Amino acid sequence: MAATVLAVFTAIILIGLAWAITTYNKLVRLSNMKDEAWSGMDVQLRRRFDLVPNLVETVKGYSKHEQETLQKVIEARSAITSSSSPGARLDAENALTSTLRSLFAVAEAYPELKANTNFMKLQEELSSIESDLQMARRYYNGSVRDFNTTIQSFPNVLISRTLGYCESPFFQAEEDAKAPVKVQF
Repeated sequence: MAATVLAVFTAIILIGLAWAITTYNKLVRLSNMKDEAWSGMDVQLRRRFDLVPNLVETVKGYSKHEQETLQKVIEARSAITSSSSPGARLDAENALTSTLRSLFAVAEAYPELKANTNFMKLQEELSSIESDLQMARRYYNGSVRDFNTTIQSFPNVLISRTLGYCESPFFQAEEDAKAPVKVQF
């Protein structure tokens, strides 16, 4: 009888240990996937970030009285470099997206700018980057969803909290970025 109790106790310990190891490995895998997704999105954000000064300089030459819009783009770009956390970076990136939309809306009022080959090339490149960025955002948000679901689910929460895993933020568009851009002259 004592041998049976010991065998059952040993089996329970081994099953618990196997579950803990499996859960730990799953958390590591999902955390690495989330980090990889952020890295992929960061590459696209960096490409857009590097393109913005060229875009601003091209527009500057045609729209001298649109300095306020250009200044907002420059400030939004600067906010990205000074962001200290992923959440702050996401907010700064959303602000840049919004100001770029305003910049392109302003450009619509300048036919000679719209016909400029440099501007057209920059706009096409930015459009391509935004498309790639949208795919990277979806992948990142899917990775974050899987990671957050796993660390919040019982009994995984017992291990994830103990190991210091916490929820990651989703990349969401700000409410004003969802509205159409209004340009007034």
